[in-house]
Amino acid sequence: MNNKYHSKEEALQKAKQYCAYQERCHSEVKEKLYSLGMNKKEVHELLSELISNNYLNEERFAIQYAGGKFRIKQWGRIKIKYALKQKQVSEYCIKKALNAIDEKDYTKTAEKLFEQKLKTLKAEKNIFIKKRKLQDHLLQKGFETSLISKLIAVI
Repeated sequence: MNNKYHSKEEALQKAKQYCAYQERCHSEVKEKLYSLGMNKKEVHELLSELISNNYLNEERFAIQYAGGKFRIKQWGRIKIKYALKQKQVSEYCIKKALNAIDEKDYTKTAEKLFEQKLKTLKAEKNIFIKKRKLQDHLLQKGFETSLISKLIAVI
């Protein structure tokens, strides 16, 4: 990204293209506008315009982001929540996004990851070590301890 100053109209056009390419959160667009040489007042004006023209919608971004991370990377709700917080998404939008994840699919994904990890631990004889490794794997993926406990209880 170059740091040369752009006119407000040029910056608006670039921001529209940036938002049209894929869903963006407010912090990403702010960063982009600052990189185009905009000052704080201009950034806020342009953000308002992008929001009012529906180029920028934090709720829509959060739902798509959460859905993508869940389906593609098989992240759990905890990991998705922290990633959205890192992107400075509001608590309301985070809740909406996490609620948009289908409960059956969520449980199936956790079970699938559990089974896959269990297959890699066939050689492990110590049941406590096996359970610990399964738990650590699912925690690292961002699944809740209550769900993990239910899965591990069947071993």
